[in-house]
Order: sequence, then C-alpha cells, then structure tokens
Amino acid sequence: MTDGHGHGQGRQLLVHGGTFAATDPSGALTAVRDGSSPDGLFVRDARHLCRWQLTVDGAAPEVLTPMSYEEEGIGRCVLVPRGGRQEPSAYTLFREQAVAEGSFVELLKVVSNRPVPTTVRIALTVDADFTDQFELRSDHRTYAKTGAVRTREVLDNGVEFTYTRGDWRSSTTVTSEPAPDGVEETGTGARRLVWTLDLAGQGGAELTLRVVARPSGAEPVRAAASPAAVASELADTVREFTEGVELPAAWPELADACTRGLADLAVLRVPAAGPDGERHLVPAAGVPWFLTLLGRDAVLTSLFALPYRPELAAATLPVLAATQATEPVEGAVAQPGKIVHEVRHGELAHFGQVPFGRYYGSVDATPLFLVLLGAYVEQTADVALARRLEPQARAAVGWMLDHGGLTSRGYLVYRADRGGLANQNWKDSPGAICSADGGRATGPVMAAGAQGYAYDALRRTATLARTVWDDAVYADLLEQAASDLRDRFVRDFWMAEEGFPALALDGEGRQLDALASDAGHLLWSGLLDKEYGDAVGRRLLEPDFFSGWGVRTVASGQAAYHPLSYHRGSVWPHDNALIALGLARYGLHDEARVVAAGLISAASACGGRLPEVVAGYARTSYPAPVPYPHACARESRSAATPLALLTAVGA
Repeated sequence: MTDGHGHGQGRQLLVHGGTFAATDPSGALTAVRDGSSPDGLFVRDARHLCRWQLTVDGAAPEVLTPMSYEEEGIGRCVLVPRGGRQEPSAYTLFREQAVAEGSFVELLKVVSNRPVPTTVRIALTVDADFTDQFELRSDHRTYAKTGAVRTREVLDNGVEFTYTRGDWRSSTTVTSEPAPDGVEETGTGARRLVWTLDLAGQGGAELTLRVVARPSGAEPVRAAASPAAVASELADTVREFTEGVELPAAWPELADACTRGLADLAVLRVPAAGPDGERHLVPAAGVPWFLTLLGRDAVLTSLFALPYRPELAAATLPVLAATQATEPVEGAVAQPGKIVHEVRHGELAHFGQVPFGRYYGSVDATPLFLVLLGAYVEQTADVALARRLEPQARAAVGWMLDHGGLTSRGYLVYRADRGGLANQNWKDSPGAICSADGGRATGPVMAAGAQGYAYDALRRTATLARTVWDDAVYADLLEQAASDLRDRFVRDFWMAEEGFPALALDGEGRQLDALASDAGHLLWSGLLDKEYGDAVGRRLLEPDFFSGWGVRTVASGQAAYHPLSYHRGSVWPHDNALIALGLARYGLHDEARVVAAGLISAASACGGRLPEVVAGYARTSYPAPVPYPHACARESRSAATPLALLTAVGA
C-alpha cells in the first residue's frame, strides 16, 4: 500500500499485529525522515531496524517498479542497475518483503539478462538504533539515556545488534540464507553484509534475509521462513476474521468497504493480557504512531464491530479491566476506577521519561468502557463476562461519580495535563475545544460528548445491576443519576439562539459556543429529547457542516474553522459513524444514509479504505477527499466505520 497520508510521501507500510515496517519505494530503510515520519522496522514502540540499504556492484540500483503493498501481505518492487537507453541492464533484482509478529523477511532474486556468465556483488548495509517512537516525533524533545550501550556481534550467517540500559535489553538479529561471504564495518554503527554471486547466462540466484526483533521483556519469536509463508499465515488470519459477515448486495461499495475494514482489523490486533493474565487480541489504534492499546479507540472499534465480530469486545473489555487504575498516580493522571487511555511498551515509558506506560488522560474511556460492557451483554446475552467484570464496572461508575466530577460538578470534567494531553476527550489536540471565535478553553473543561457517554453508561450499567447483578437499589441510584444528568444538560449546554448544544462548558460554567460535530454523539448516546435531537440531526446536514464526504468537526464559517486542522474543520470517519448511528436512533434515516453515502464515496476514492481523517474541503471543491497531512495510514476506528454504517442504514 502506498501511503501518501502523513507517513511520508511514497512510504510503503507492511503491518502485522504489533509490528510494522515502513520503507521507501525501493524497499530501503535509510533512517532519514521523509515528510512527517521516518522509515524503519518497529516493534513495541521501538525502531529495531533503521538501515536496510542495498547496493549492487557498489551502486544503489534504480527503481523500475516501485514497492507496492499487495493485499496478501507482501511488498514487491523491481530494481535495475543504473544505465542508459543504449546499455540495457545487465541484471534485474526482484524484492519481496513481509512482516510477521516481531520479524521481517525479504526474498531477493537476482536475474541475469545476459547470455554469458556474470558475477554480481551484492551488499546490504544494516543497522538497528532502537530509537523510541517518542524520539522520532516532531516535538523536538530530547531524552537523556545515561549508561546506554550498543553492541554488534558478527554471526556465522549475519549480525546481531543489542542495546542495553540498566535493566533494559533489546536485540535485533539479521541472518541470511545463504550466509554472507563477509560482514564489514562501515565506520558507523552499521554493518555491511556482502555476497559475490556467480550467475549463469540468463540465470539467477536468491537470498533470503531474515530479521528477528527482541524487545526488552518480550518473549522470543520465530523468524519468518519467507514472504510467501507470512502471506499464507496472514491470509488464514484475515479469512478467519472476515468470513461469515453478511454484507449488503444492494450496496456493493459499502460491502467492499466492510470487507476491507474487516481485513484491516484482523491485522491491527495486538496481544494484551486480561485480569488473570490470559492472552487476548485487542484492536490497536493505528499505524504508524499508535500501534498500541488506546482505551477510547479500542472501545469504539469494538462497539462498531459488535454486531458482526463480538470477539473484539470480548477481548477489549477484560484487557481494559486489567489495566484499570486502582490508586492515584499523579503523572499518569490515574485515579481509582479510571480506564486507561494509552499503554506503551517502549524504553522511555519504562524509565518514566514519558508518562504513557499506562496513561489515564482521558475523560471518556471510563464511561465508554461501561457502554461497551452493557452493549456486549445486550448483543450476545453473555452474562458471564458482566459477572466477571462487576467489580471493575462498579469501580468505573465510582470514578465517574467521584473523581470524574458527576457528583461535585454535575458533569464529567477534565483539566489539562502538563506532561500529557491538554484536552482529554476525543478531540484531544491543543485548541480543539474552543469557542466559535477560536478562543481556547481554560481551566476545567466539561465536554459535551463525554456527558452523553456518561448518561448512556449510567443507564446501561443500571440494566446490568438489575438483570445480572441482582442489585435493584444500585440500579435505581444509577437511573436517577442519569435522569438528573439529562435534565441539567439541556439547561446548561443548550444554546437557544443557535438551536444547538455548546461544544463544552469551562470551569465557570460558560458555554464554549463553537458549532461542532460532538453534538451528533449526543444523538448516539440518546441524551437529547426527540425535539432537540431532530433539530441537531438536521442541522448537521447543512452545508457548513456536511462537506459531501462527511460532517466536519467544526462547521465552516466560524473563525475557529480550518479545513486542514486536526479537530477544527476536518472530517473523521469514526466521528461520522457515531453521528450516523445517532441519526438512525432518532429516526432520521434519510440523513443517516446521506452521511453513510458520503463516507463510502470517500472510501471508494481512497482505494476502498477509509483514512483516519480527511480535510474539510467541500466535495464540490475537489473531486477526491483531500488528505490530512499527518493521519494514520490505517486506523482501527476508521476500519470499523463501514460496519457501523451498515448498522445505521440497515442496507
């Protein structure tokens, strides 16, 4: 897959579980930034391979056919030595690359184009810098690494790189079949593997190159045998995950988007542990920067897929229960009962240099956890999981009522975290929560969407208390809390002149009056009564909100609007999925279908795959969605969005 959406123009991504590789069009890794992010082989938040540069007879070959991602999980390209029209290439190189969990494999075929024997000298410069992903972001931060040591050891069939710092030890092993003729030093940390290949007239030779990454604390993995073997394993995984889902024959574009989304979800799952240490596969947020568990993202992805793949929810719920906070941790924004926002496994998280080892800076992951638990039981009738997770569910309700602010402030509230996120709802970029004039929120913030999630969470948990936990008194308490929240929300958030809810309240209770898509989440949660809900739903389809591809995060025409911003005018598929589900909930089926049609048109224009986010430009301005420059190439919520649309429109 060619990714021109924020991972460097021309970057190619290969993804498998918690591992991904990003190469240039020739299949090389250069450790040089291209656009917004670097290339490399990444496992558990670290770059385990930063250089993978091929030369033939001392020169880098030219790209004849650039690296392309094939749907079966193999990247392929064709290279030739530099030459001219009058001197046809003496040989051709065919590269095949693939990633498996913790490993990378390449099959390099060299084919002679001459009728006489030819000798070719192949050299591959390799290096592993073990750089943490947080060091590679564009925030210009540096991190001290006192006592860090890198080593290189030549093996009979390759080289092993190691990195140690205190109790942290990672390694990357590069091997070849056949073994290289030699391993040379380069004057840097890199090593050069060299082969001299004697090719018969119009004959060929093959090299199989294998890389195994061993992050600190991780179990060893087996080297992938070949790209074909990886493709076969991947095909089995995708087939198992996608088969059996009934897709709409009357809307083939929607069916295609669902199929592509399911295939992406199959490979975006990463291993995580439940409360008893049992292994689950949960949806990671996305590549390249978030191939890890994010609580909000995993819950929404699981909710969208719930009618079709309930096993995602069955995995996500116990994993989030296992990572639920049990005591206050100031730097991590942890409080008892709070559901985790982000889990990281890298070196900087391990040593506490970033707060994201287990980071709880999310106001909405906790109510969404409860929404998912209630929805899962309703969908599957699996009461055993609700019984198993009753302590964690009650603790989550306790957090909403106490630390979350429902009792003291009347609403879920968050404050900017100096070491982490300024905004802790789904629009978490700086300045995303704003007034119509673009002014930013200051002090404590009560975001509208989170109140809808809290309302839904209280109602669904009340149902569990009454029907599964046999606790009518607790159910009554939660139902009353939900009713009270609904009553005061309209009083405090509704903007009568606009006929629309405010985006948020500040610490003084003042309305942040930007017209924003979060209002559609209130439809999904059922927080608004029918009259207000109908008004909001129809307003979201007006031209200042609806771009033709979807509903903008902020309506155009306001000073706050910017079509290329992250959360102030862009169009997010998962945001629109919640809106479409909300429209359907309020009986606005024509409007739901308009939103779904816009998104599916966007998917078709993007090769069948919905991106994480696109710019807010109107469809009439340009015939294809304009990409947002820094979007994830694959994102689990976007992958699951077509399934949510299928639910919303009932196609």
